[in-house]
Amino acid sequence: MPSDRLVGGGWPAIRYCLDQAKRAGGWRAMWQALRTRNTCKTCAVGMGGQRGGMTNESGHFPEVCKKSVQAMAADMQPPIPDELWSQRSVETLRKSSPRELESLGRLATPLFRSRADRYFQPISWHDAFTRIADRLKRTDPQRTFWYFSGRSSNEAAFLLQLVARVYGSNHVNNCSYYCHQASGVGLTSVTGSGTATVVWDDLYLADLVFLIGGNPASNHPRLITALADVRKRGGKVIVVNPVREAGLERFKIPSRPLSLLFGSSIASRFVQVDGGGDLAFLWGLSKYLEENGELDEAFLREHCEGVEGWREQLHRLAWGDIESASGVSRHDIEAVGKEYAASEHTIFAWAMGITHHEHGVANVQAIANAALARGMVGKRGAGLMPIRGHSNVQGVGSVGAVPRLKPEILASLEDRLGMRLPTAPGLDTLGCIEAATDGAMDVACCLGGNLYGSNPDAKFARESLGRLKQIIYLNTTLNTGHVQVDAEETVILPVLARDEEPHRTTQESMFNFVRLSDGGPARHRGPHSELYVIARIAASICDASSPGLWQRLADPDEIRSWIADVIPGYRKIGSISATGEEFQIEGRTFHRPLFATASGRGRLHVHSISPSTLDPGQWRLMTVRSEGQFNTVVYEESDTYRGQVRRDVVLLHPDDLLASGWQPGCRVTVSTDCGRLEVTAEPFARIKPGNALMYFPEANVLVPRTIDRQSRTPVFKGLIVRIQATGTGSRDSASDSST
Repeated sequence: MPSDRLVGGGWPAIRYCLDQAKRAGGWRAMWQALRTRNTCKTCAVGMGGQRGGMTNESGHFPEVCKKSVQAMAADMQPPIPDELWSQRSVETLRKSSPRELESLGRLATPLFRSRADRYFQPISWHDAFTRIADRLKRTDPQRTFWYFSGRSSNEAAFLLQLVARVYGSNHVNNCSYYCHQASGVGLTSVTGSGTATVVWDDLYLADLVFLIGGNPASNHPRLITALADVRKRGGKVIVVNPVREAGLERFKIPSRPLSLLFGSSIASRFVQVDGGGDLAFLWGLSKYLEENGELDEAFLREHCEGVEGWREQLHRLAWGDIESASGVSRHDIEAVGKEYAASEHTIFAWAMGITHHEHGVANVQAIANAALARGMVGKRGAGLMPIRGHSNVQGVGSVGAVPRLKPEILASLEDRLGMRLPTAPGLDTLGCIEAATDGAMDVACCLGGNLYGSNPDAKFARESLGRLKQIIYLNTTLNTGHVQVDAEETVILPVLARDEEPHRTTQESMFNFVRLSDGGPARHRGPHSELYVIARIAASICDASSPGLWQRLADPDEIRSWIADVIPGYRKIGSISATGEEFQIEGRTFHRPLFATASGRGRLHVHSISPSTLDPGQWRLMTVRSEGQFNTVVYEESDTYRGQVRRDVVLLHPDDLLASGWQPGCRVTVSTDCGRLEVTAEPFARIKPGNALMYFPEANVLVPRTIDRQSRTPVFKGLIVRIQATGTGSRDSASDSST
């Protein structure tokens, strides 16, 4: 039996959760917090809601993971002592790691700093609101942008995007532009809807799941129970990734006694593509199906468009080019094709290993091509499933936190407001950062998250955000963006966590399921609810155009009545407070082949592929999150599933170390055209030779502002880097070694 070091979950995970509970005030306190009727604060798999915490969308209990416990423990921290702000200068705080900043405690008082100040100054709420209002009243709305993380509620997101538009700005965007925007654009081009075509229960009907470019053992642990169930029923899980992640080989599921003792098999097959080689692999998979008569011709004929162009491209593609571009042999692709051809119910799941490339949208379309080729969209137990990484990032986008509203939503909002809203094009997240560099932005308002830490080209992001006249942050804890960016004015507003909100709020899972959170008592004096804070800001800058509106919209029931009227598929949210009825959003799940496209058919797409080559001294680099991390929030320096105890490392295959003449643990310099980092080279046998792995967000200094042009998603996992022993070679004039 494999040791605990080589599996995910198990007793180490249980011990870790107990330690976190102890740090947060004891297991009883943690248990009570997790069992409250509040949606999970971490990934978008969905948990909690009306049926209580630790319950999934099918009603199964218990469902909990280390990520849930980590996030809850962070919110249960004591407040940061007031005296810290006079004891630790900004320069001192800048030397702190992301984990150290997170661990300082909860933000409990508004903070202010001007560019010249060496320390943050605690200020009153009145002073904070006054500073914000004074600045916004003096600012052209078109020179402001409004950024949303995925941790806020639907109600807060809807309210803030409405404030921005009434104020006069369409520069409204969210964190999905740095993660799954390519999924939304790609899926919309195929099915007419930008979200998953399946529901949670479909996973328990599937006999094959493709997991492409994702590591749910670390980032979405509750999905592991569904994957283990596929294997238990005799199904298969095919993992396509440059890395054989330990948690995807075997996982000890704590809620299942036999699995906890002996472990559960997850992957039935690993396909180690080269980084960026997924597109070619997927075309190879479809080519196998076409050459061997395994297409569902009736489905393609009756329910799809673009079939002939797609089929012609399959004939043009040469197997040699597919092998070179994917890094996978024809023999291995055909072996996968045979298993897919034998399946009756296949789900294709993917994460940011697919979207973080210049061809991110094409990757998603190629996945959909392979699914449509066998009629695996439009029936139960089969379909397309982007694995989104933040608890309400999908809901935030659904309720309007996007640069361009759909025409029907815009018209409905204008009818309810009795006024015209701005029609000037809004910028996406990276577009706003670049506009700040050009001097075209003055103010940014960030609803949660760490905008600086999420950006590619960290040096550029710091300088760009530093040109702003004011940045407004609504957060629960301190992060690197607060201390690394020198805007003319910084205002930090402490807000309540989801389970402390005084009113019920809602969130949307990646399965298009809207859940209800009850909120709860505030743990500390000082923070306010996001709705209260947003409504106060709105009243000070927008009341002249809509008197009294914002006082009414501080009530979440009133907001939900607006959402029900203007957001397609959200009709039932208007009565959710009274009925408690959680619901699936209409028009997104495809259990019949009736697509939301203009023709009612699924669309196949054509792409070109390029053979992949590396020059000597180059590697394909992926930036990844560790097992002790959630997005930009780092809870632990160690990464137990990869056997690492520090984060300033580059992981290389032992053969690559040997061929380079390097010893394990030697210092190397990793560089791109935009930056460089000196790190330790560590052997990592689970990665495919020619590929490298480093940790996000520390490695953001290496990530250029290269994007997928269709979705404008940055290429966090599509880098070509140079690696040299430290002290050799020349320095790049464009380099930067700080994060």
